[in-house]
Amino acid sequence: MKPPSSATLDPREVQRFEQLASQWWDTKGKFRPLHQQGPARLSFIRDTLVEHFAQPAKDLRPLAGLKILDIGCGGGLIAEPLARLGASVTGIDPTEDSIAVARAHAQAQDLSVDYRASRVEELNAARETFDAVICLEVIEHVPDVGAFLRLCADLVRPGGVMIVSTINRTWKSYALAIVAAEYVLGWLPRGTHNWQRFVTPHELSIHLEACGLIRPRFSGIIYDLMRDEWHLDRDTDVNYMAAASRPS
Repeated sequence: MKPPSSATLDPREVQRFEQLASQWWDTKGKFRPLHQQGPARLSFIRDTLVEHFAQPAKDLRPLAGLKILDIGCGGGLIAEPLARLGASVTGIDPTEDSIAVARAHAQAQDLSVDYRASRVEELNAARETFDAVICLEVIEHVPDVGAFLRLCADLVRPGGVMIVSTINRTWKSYALAIVAAEYVLGWLPRGTHNWQRFVTPHELSIHLEACGLIRPRFSGIIYDLMRDEWHLDRDTDVNYMAAASRPS
């Protein structure tokens, strides 16, 4: 049974990102942290998919032949590099202005990405499935994480994989992801995050396994102040990524 729309989408969150849609590709604007995290996040995704599907790691397009869904794609910050790596990418987002920005930017780069102003419920109703489902920095914005992840996981084909990134619910994440990022450094608009909606790795593991996904593995993403860059690390106290597979 499809959960009520209020469980998987918060209209206030959609409105917030609607107001920021024009800034997706401004590397010095409100989405600067996502641009900076991009290489580390892409490295985790690429390595996970290459290993899981036994893709040619040294090929210039190692994701060729894979059908990938990017849920909450925004302006296409991850969808575009995935397409460059050879994947057939579908990007969905409930924010129509973000999809318009994503389409225009991809066309300017001569990239083919199937962008849709859509929600996971619609893809489920159409019984679509993908080799990999990517959901980055989204689950901390939805009211019911379990209900949302079940819908996302249903889009992963047997033998496929799901990759999620989010923020851990710790005092450290409150200090860095909210107080520092939103109020001190001004990296993000104030009110972007609600600490109560952050998800611990343990909670995420329970949700993923309840969706029929197995062997979740985790990697932290940490900020190096001296180098002004983000990289993968064992520390999952704040930002982290997870990958889990569906049995064949």
